[in-house]
Amino acid sequence: MLHKLLFLLVLLLSTLAAPAAQPALASAAPTPPPAFNVEAATRHYLDTLTPAQKAKSDAYFEGGYWLQLWGVVYALAVAGVFLGLGLSRRLRALAERLPQRWLRTLAYAALYLLASFVLTLPLTIYEGFVREHQYGLSNLTFGAWAGETLTGLALSVVFGSLVVLALYAAIRRTGASWWAWGTALMAGFLVISVALGPVFISPLFNKYTALPPGPVRDGILRMARANGVPADNVYYFDASKQSKRISANVSGLGSTIRVSLNDNLLNRSTPAEIQAVMGHELGHYVLNHIVKMLVFFIVLLGLGFKLVDWAFRRLVARYGPQWGIAGLADVGGLPLLVALFTVAGLLATPITNTIIRTNEQEADMFGLNAARQPDGFASIAIKLSEYRKLEPTPLEEVIFFDHPSGRTRVQSAMRWKAENLGNR
Repeated sequence: MLHKLLFLLVLLLSTLAAPAAQPALASAAPTPPPAFNVEAATRHYLDTLTPAQKAKSDAYFEGGYWLQLWGVVYALAVAGVFLGLGLSRRLRALAERLPQRWLRTLAYAALYLLASFVLTLPLTIYEGFVREHQYGLSNLTFGAWAGETLTGLALSVVFGSLVVLALYAAIRRTGASWWAWGTALMAGFLVISVALGPVFISPLFNKYTALPPGPVRDGILRMARANGVPADNVYYFDASKQSKRISANVSGLGSTIRVSLNDNLLNRSTPAEIQAVMGHELGHYVLNHIVKMLVFFIVLLGLGFKLVDWAFRRLVARYGPQWGIAGLADVGGLPLLVALFTVAGLLATPITNTIIRTNEQEADMFGLNAARQPDGFASIAIKLSEYRKLEPTPLEEVIFFDHPSGRTRVQSAMRWKAENLGNR
């Protein structure tokens, strides 16, 4: 009887416990995966570059810090040749043979630009050709590089001379307020160059072709239309003849706006990476970054003109007779103006870099939301770090970076992934 009672008791208990069986089964389900770790995912991407690759990109980028400084020192030395050694007087004497003042100003400007090119040629060759080949970033032969450099020189002489002519006309007619009028003139030239550059200047260096129909083009145009970008076509250009760098852009103003990507991006990137890059570029248009940047830089230009006006007057008051500069309206003082603007540009570097970097960060976030490709964005940030320092210090990034660092971009992408795609 005892064993029967035990059997009935077990049966009763199992029956009474039956309603509690469902929670017991639920607790036996597989343990959910741990929460997505943003820092670990970020480190995973950062470590895809080998120590040797990081050291190479760090050396290249940090060398650029010194090049900025040496560029200013070199520019001051060139100004010393023009002013201290009398080259400016000789060029002005040649220009004085022309009958009209505007012709003399135009001629001096052209001669100055040509002479400056020759004097700075050693640094230009090192920075633009030798160093790029040392780090394996250039695909140009010296002949091809020289051809592009001479094309740039021709553009500089033609348009630079016109800018100088307009500037000195403003100086002679407006007196003490020349810096304000000069700012307005430079702003006008800047707007014109931004508007016409994609149509008339860029094609002098690269061939632009409509991207053939296909998944890449269709995906970019869908993303553009979804975000209100009036793009009917997408262009690609043959940047691989010059460099291994990946790039894309939205350029122009008004009717000249175009969406462009280079062939390196097409050839070296996955569809997800291309979408991530183009989402970023479309962000520049939607967020009106071209116009905002123009406004910011015109304001900085005005401050620069005012500072240069102050410094120029004091230097000429002391050294004018020695340098052969009669006053601000004397075109022979152009080398001094250029030197002062060069110094002002160096001092403004943290400000200009911060303005550009802030816009780039905004475009990064727009691109992540538009393309929804955080891993594509992170992997393309690593590819861009082939020539940008991957993990700078915070202060270093503020002063020297005009784009977010690779670490900042990967971290932003992983944070976006954690908050928008969960554990995927």
